[in-house]
Amino acid sequence: RLTIYIFAPALVADNLYRTDLSEQSIGGILLGFSLVSLVLYGVSWSFCRLVNFPPIIAKSFITTTLLPNNGNLGLPLIDFTLGAGGLERAVIYLIGSSLLLFGIIPALLKGTGIVNGLNLTLRLPLIWAMIAGIGLRFLNIELPSNIAQALRQLGQAAIPVALIILGMQLANSRLTLSRYEWAAAVGRLVLAPLTALLIGKLLQLQGLDLQVLVLQSAMPVAISSIVLVTEFGGDGARVARTVTATTFMSLVTLPLVVWFLTKF
Repeated sequence: RLTIYIFAPALVADNLYRTDLSEQSIGGILLGFSLVSLVLYGVSWSFCRLVNFPPIIAKSFITTTLLPNNGNLGLPLIDFTLGAGGLERAVIYLIGSSLLLFGIIPALLKGTGIVNGLNLTLRLPLIWAMIAGIGLRFLNIELPSNIAQALRQLGQAAIPVALIILGMQLANSRLTLSRYEWAAAVGRLVLAPLTALLIGKLLQLQGLDLQVLVLQSAMPVAISSIVLVTEFGGDGARVARTVTATTFMSLVTLPLVVWFLTKF
């Protein structure tokens, strides 16, 4: 709750308030994320139809394919590998992912429509933090130094706390590998970054913009997907196994992706 309601919103607001990113970079990353998500949805939906997954399993498979762990794992990894410039861009990707996570996926799982999903989104502080950060930046409003410093310190707490949460949740998960987990892992750890690389190239993204788009897309399944399928519909136990499996597999795949991106 601290992360969702305080630390993550502070990180988003602080980065957007301080960012020197151009509108071209911000727009390119958000457009790239949207196109990657659209392609992954089409591929995962087609795969579920091909193998005749029951609806509850199909929803779970599509959810785990679409939702990368770009918060708890993505932000620390990109901060470590790509530095402050990469972290700025990773926060932009996180905003797009949060809109998908809280606005569209619940509607997809529950079948209640986009409006109800957007109502859920608007009740979360992350969206308002995004609006506040963008508003302060474009209106050239300077916060008093003590408030700005407090906001930055709260935002800096998000990354170490996110890593602790990740470890706690994995400690209570079981590692099981069936054909389903392998298929889900291929979709999340292989297909997603390859799709991001292709779309990034088509959008002519370069440098850190392209690297962040691909690396954030290469993350294992978001732990929050367990909460979503449990709350709105899906196989929670199957999703939990997929989260654990992809997280451990990413110990191999993520270093390979980072190494590959150094060539760009």
